[in-house]
Amino acid sequence: MYEGHTIGVVVPAYNEEGFVGDVLDSLPDFVDRVYAVDDASTDGTWDEICAHSAIKRAPRAGVSDDTDSQVVAIRHEQNRGAGGAIKTGYLAARNDGIDVTVTIDADGQMNPGMMTRFIDPIVTDEADYAKGNRLSNPEYRHDMPRFRLIGNYLLTGLTRIASGYWDVTDPQNGYTAISIAALEAIDLEKMYEYYGYCNDILVKLNVAGMRVVDVDMPATYGDEESSIKYGDYIPKVSLMLLRTFLWRLKSRYRTHPLGLAYGLGVVGVLLGVVLGVRAFGAALIGTKSSDARKSLASFAVGTFGVLAGIILDRRKN
Repeated sequence: MYEGHTIGVVVPAYNEEGFVGDVLDSLPDFVDRVYAVDDASTDGTWDEICAHSAIKRAPRAGVSDDTDSQVVAIRHEQNRGAGGAIKTGYLAARNDGIDVTVTIDADGQMNPGMMTRFIDPIVTDEADYAKGNRLSNPEYRHDMPRFRLIGNYLLTGLTRIASGYWDVTDPQNGYTAISIAALEAIDLEKMYEYYGYCNDILVKLNVAGMRVVDVDMPATYGDEESSIKYGDYIPKVSLMLLRTFLWRLKSRYRTHPLGLAYGLGVVGVLLGVVLGVRAFGAALIGTKSSDARKSLASFAVGTFGVLAGIILDRRKN
């Protein structure tokens, strides 16, 4: 317990043999419950988790019957992705009524000693959700590989538009803390289960009117190997962000000028793309077409709509 609040920690793990046990050993003493979720690993991750829980060798996949134990071992029969493991842990923490639930990766990249920096804004009622930020401090982002840094800045911009949290940076950061009120306010059952879960949850928090803060932290990389396949990751997360952005507009701003401006922008840009493709096709076969002029006009109107939407969105949020 910390400052009169029960603390739970969700540790999602996929093929983290040799790392997850050290992470579980390093968690602070004030943690009341740990939900170690093995996402159908193919190595010794499950055995390592079981060694730290009340069950040494589970006869079947599932949760330990000893719910008073600090480490609750949970195993997925099929791999569901990072978001799926987080969702399972969140649901368990919500069902147990844990006041503050922290998520920390099983690969040892996140320092458990920093956990109170994520919990403090919630127990002092300054925020409902706290997340790590490796980009605000030049010293902290120094060790981040260049390709990850560029991709993270791009996803920061897209996530700000999708979520409406215009001061949030480093949305891919998995070191977070969330209040029980926030877990109960969002639709956990529909939480995105791929790596974009952290972007998806920000959109859900915005629609629920929750307060979000960033917590500065360093970027750390060791001997672990990332399981992210960027050929799948980029298109999947981009489409998810577009879908959740449109859902946020529908849920909060259906008749608001903000929604109308964004709607005009999206239609204008899409129409500009269609007309641009038609103009290009006409040029290839030597046919005259006014589509190029119409495409530029549509892009101009769409850009104006998007910019107007962004201005209104920033003021509103």
